[in-house]
Amino acid sequence: MEIGLANRGFFVSTVTFRRQYPAWLFPGKTQYAEGPAPAEPAPRLLDTLNPLTWKRTADAILEKGADVVVFKYWMPFFAPAFGAMARRLRKHGVKVIAVVDNAIPHERRPGDKAFGRYVLGACDGLIVMSDQVHHDVESLKLGVAVRQVAHPVYDVFGEAIPKAQARASLGFGSDVMLLFFGFIRRYKGLHVLLGAMPRVLEQIPNARLVVAGEFYADEDALRAQAAPLGDAIQFAADYIPDEQVAAYFCAADVVVQPYISATQSGVAQIAFHFGRPLIITDVGGLAEVVPDGVAGLVVPPEDPQALAAAIVRYFKEGLEAALSEGVRRERKKYSWDRLYEAIEELI
Repeated sequence: MEIGLANRGFFVSTVTFRRQYPAWLFPGKTQYAEGPAPAEPAPRLLDTLNPLTWKRTADAILEKGADVVVFKYWMPFFAPAFGAMARRLRKHGVKVIAVVDNAIPHERRPGDKAFGRYVLGACDGLIVMSDQVHHDVESLKLGVAVRQVAHPVYDVFGEAIPKAQARASLGFGSDVMLLFFGFIRRYKGLHVLLGAMPRVLEQIPNARLVVAGEFYADEDALRAQAAPLGDAIQFAADYIPDEQVAAYFCAADVVVQPYISATQSGVAQIAFHFGRPLIITDVGGLAEVVPDGVAGLVVPPEDPQALAAAIVRYFKEGLEAALSEGVRRERKKYSWDRLYEAIEELI
């Protein structure tokens, strides 16, 4: 986003977290990305648990002479810090815009709406990227300007590589490959996909499901569910570094998102970048991005039988080529320019 806005004539400066979550609340192995640091790393200023850093971060932004601040909001945990900063910045004449991934979280708890009102109501403008999030924002009755744009395609993971090369780099063979990608949370429905796999294997014995992502929930239960399927299920149960993302998507014949609930999905936008069709459930904004029979197949949520039938159909009817072409057509809709234009409108 920084480069795109800079190319449109804005001077862009970034700040980031000193700490996002307390260790006892963080389900993963690390909160920090591995790999080479950027040429100009963003200063780590904000500690979500330390209110003194909320003021210091806002003051550091003011010292830079910022006219506008844009931040991402995706869960209520960040509402106190972001809400306090937004109020301080606006008090000093800085316009505040939030790009809202989730106005109300997938796994809901008491107080979620109150937190959402506190932080989003302190903004001058909001950008949402699906009908579901737009509806959730409207339900909070904020009286804040809202713009809806399609979630841009993630194009930061390099270019596509040939499938054979991708598989060789990961040590995968030539079997039929399904990919489940991303942090493993209950709402993402991996248990539903594992429940579908015995039916898939009856029809496609050489099918392999690669689960690429770090466990955030239910690891023991999911591994136990997968165990009877043997090497048909392969776990790459770690945070996947940016430089390996292309290999996983390009190695796959299809990406499967068996979500139980959703707003929008960054995984779908990565798949689009690499030209991979998807099999998804009809929840949240997923079917807005992946039209059934055009860029993938859409099935009801929490229905292993329907999911298995779609996977079998995809391979038995040889749909990969046609749906890959559909992905290439559809991804033209998801330009970053639309997001930049929405920010400019709100400014």
